[in-house]
Amino acid sequence: MLELLNKMAGVFVPISTPFGDDEAVDYDALIFNLGRYAQSGVLGYLALGSNGENRSLTEEEKLRVLATIVRHKGAGQVVMAAATYDAQRDTERFLKQAADLGADFGLVLSPGYFRKQMTDDVLFRYFSTLADTSPIPLLIYNAPGFCGVTVSPALAGRLAGHPGIAGMKDSAASGIEQFLKFESDSFHVLAGSANFLFPAMMNGSVGGTVSLANSFPSIVMELFRHGQARDEARGVPLQARVTRINQTIAGPYGPSGVKAAMNLGGFKGGIPRRPLLPPTAAQVEAMRQVLIEEGILP
Repeated sequence: MLELLNKMAGVFVPISTPFGDDEAVDYDALIFNLGRYAQSGVLGYLALGSNGENRSLTEEEKLRVLATIVRHKGAGQVVMAAATYDAQRDTERFLKQAADLGADFGLVLSPGYFRKQMTDDVLFRYFSTLADTSPIPLLIYNAPGFCGVTVSPALAGRLAGHPGIAGMKDSAASGIEQFLKFESDSFHVLAGSANFLFPAMMNGSVGGTVSLANSFPSIVMELFRHGQARDEARGVPLQARVTRINQTIAGPYGPSGVKAAMNLGGFKGGIPRRPLLPPTAAQVEAMRQVLIEEGILP
């Protein structure tokens, strides 16, 4: 159980996939970013999540991106691989490939195309039978904003006892506290946004996977340490500041804003793949001014 906690108690970067001007994956930029993240104190990475523009990558690219992250992670860092498929057989195939490449966990999104049929019973069978055969432990990914399907607290409670399910990432706006009651030595609930990392940790979460760590990991790590120390005097005002910063970056622009902020912060974010639009020069300048006002850029 302690080994599981050591692999999940921390900050994960839901790592961006950088693209060059021709929209090809810039693997050298990815390696550069990994080198900087390895020095930042983050526990590890979520590969191929929404910030990684999973649905915009070919299968070959997904596997090469994941292999690059595993190969160039820092000593002791942990890698989660996100599976965002609608067919269970595709998820099963990917999890086996991810394990072969060295991923520590699989993060599984609910299938969303047939969302009206995704009842708790359907999803229970999906997640539990995946966990029965997966060579790596799984986390449930509650992200209705991306797939249109919400993991209910009742379903999470049913799945929390499965030996192959190590926890969940909650990115929904409905409130992580409804899942934190399932936090245990064998099931950890990770915050899916910097906007509620500190209060989630004050109520039992061991960490989070937050997009702000792509561009400014140091401030996220500071907030995480306040959560670990249960330091409300420092944590509450810093959480308010982090939320303002995060809303400036990811709020209006999503992954495109994350990449623009990475470029401002000295990382190599590159551009998003179409159909996503990058922020305009004026929007990037407005973002930069807010980041200066918040003291995160000089």
